[in-house]
Amino acid sequence: MADRENILDFTSRYSDVCVQADYIPQELFDEFGVQRGLRDKNGNGVLTGLTNISRIEAFKKENGKKIPCDGKLWYRGYDVIELVKGFSGKRFGFEEVAYLLIFGKLPNTAELEEFRSVLAAGRTLPTNFVRDVIMKAPGGDIMNSMTKSVLTLAAYDKSVNDNSVENVLRQCLNLISTFPMLAVYGYQAYNHYDCDDSMYIHRPDENLSTAENILHMLRPDKKYTPLEAAVLDIALVLHMEHGGGNNSTFTTRVVTSAGSDTYSVIAAALSSLKGPKHGGANIKVVEMMKDIKENVKDLHDEDEMKHYLTRLLDKDAFDHKGLIYGMGHAVYSLSDPRAEVFKGFVEKLAIAKGRDEDFRLYSMVEKLAPKVIAEKRRIYKGVSMNVDFYSGFVYSMLDIPLELYTPIFAIARIVGWSAHRIEELVNMDKIIRPAYNSVMEEKEYIPLEER
Repeated sequence: MADRENILDFTSRYSDVCVQADYIPQELFDEFGVQRGLRDKNGNGVLTGLTNISRIEAFKKENGKKIPCDGKLWYRGYDVIELVKGFSGKRFGFEEVAYLLIFGKLPNTAELEEFRSVLAAGRTLPTNFVRDVIMKAPGGDIMNSMTKSVLTLAAYDKSVNDNSVENVLRQCLNLISTFPMLAVYGYQAYNHYDCDDSMYIHRPDENLSTAENILHMLRPDKKYTPLEAAVLDIALVLHMEHGGGNNSTFTTRVVTSAGSDTYSVIAAALSSLKGPKHGGANIKVVEMMKDIKENVKDLHDEDEMKHYLTRLLDKDAFDHKGLIYGMGHAVYSLSDPRAEVFKGFVEKLAIAKGRDEDFRLYSMVEKLAPKVIAEKRRIYKGVSMNVDFYSGFVYSMLDIPLELYTPIFAIARIVGWSAHRIEELVNMDKIIRPAYNSVMEEKEYIPLEER
């Protein structure tokens, strides 16, 4: 205990020393033309590569000027809204769209059936893996649990360092298959050992889709409605891929370019996604909505709601960060196509679940927030809801625990990461190595006895 106290005392005294040593005057970033966050002052990303996997559109050029437009998202050349329309109400889409992203074409009936069989066969873990890895040292951070599991799976792969496309494809498909198990089992272990609740380790059913299996493994009675599974399936498809510039996908390509193995690459991507600025945003939306219910007396009064949203921006409410979560996006301006297509299915689920009032609350915030933001801040592009605004609400209606919100995102995004890893391997030329300009001051060495 004394040693621990000494360490805590040391770090509390020396943290300010770190800050002083590492602080760089903000004006130097402008002086040297640093595009912080790999974005310019207008929020445009620095071009660091090419991809044929997906494309985002938020602006159109007219007479040489960029004009904000309704957002669009394409997977391998197909409008994501058209893809959803193509399968919704007919079949589950996760497996079909995963095939498209990885192989670059839509599967025919035979190809889709074979691909589903491959994914089903991959839904297995090494003998005693759940007991020896997932149940050991459980915790509420399921993303950390998944990362640990992914890195441990490398020890069971005799071809772990073979970066041929054939072997990497095998590894990626196995991870796509097992991610739902790693997430749900990680939560079950935490819920049992840390929360003193019952633990259910249901085996996946080879006849069920990915979305169905998530609910099947998570729920004590394994039961779910067709609507619940269909809405979760659509959520997975909409979160599956989003261009090469998002943080976790860029991480995937950076670590791939270093020649690392698939397990290390995906572990790095998971570590990126778990950040609250990336994959944890939907959790903040749910928490913000809870705070609204506790602090706004009349949830039907638009003036009172505007006042609360203004307080959010003034850092006078909720977490005092000055943000209305779920509003705005680094790329989209007028609309996020994922949120637009998602909203209709969210409403159906809300009606079925008796959550009409909650849906009306979300709709009111969606309508008022852009106006409040425009009034309070200088906005160079439009502000609209993003897909995170409704996804957390959906997960709450599906009785998915908060700890699994970001892991659900990972279950979807592993497909995009896999596609980008393979594309990087096929086209890789050099290790990705951005430049940093040193502003360090040179100093004369001082002998220890003279310091």
